[in-house]
Amino acid sequence: MILHAGLVSTYLDGFWRGVLIEGPSGAGKSDLALRMLDQGFRLVADDRVLIWASGGALYGRAPQTLANLIEVRGLGICPEQALPFSRIVLAARCEPAERLPDPAHNDYVGLSIPVVSIHPLEASAPAKLRRALQHLGRSAEGAYLGDLAADVSPRPGGDSR
Repeated sequence: MILHAGLVSTYLDGFWRGVLIEGPSGAGKSDLALRMLDQGFRLVADDRVLIWASGGALYGRAPQTLANLIEVRGLGICPEQALPFSRIVLAARCEPAERLPDPAHNDYVGLSIPVVSIHPLEASAPAKLRRALQHLGRSAEGAYLGDLAADVSPRPGGDSR
């Protein structure tokens, strides 16, 4: 199945974890992917992602004609060394986000993965997606309460991590 989306990945906890970036044309998917690359993520695919299921996991790659390419608005199509494929563990919808959303999931080729809404042009969007990957399966409130129960003190100057 081919999706109109982007896919970036980071090496975390011993394996590559991919974020599928979805949204309508012009929503800022490639802009977000470009900023994530500057934060240490690796490109897998821009504009189109070929997805498949294997061994109970979801994977994605660029179609051959788009491999190692990213569109940079104002510059055009630019070469970018990309991973040949990545496991997809999170989907990010380019849309306004709620402050404290309920957990959500999307189904792709028979598999369900967590999905978050994100405003792709916010400066903090790459950091938010990195944290979503780090806390996969734990809601923000649950992670905060879990840390309190473990007697982990919030940082000085505020209660956010």
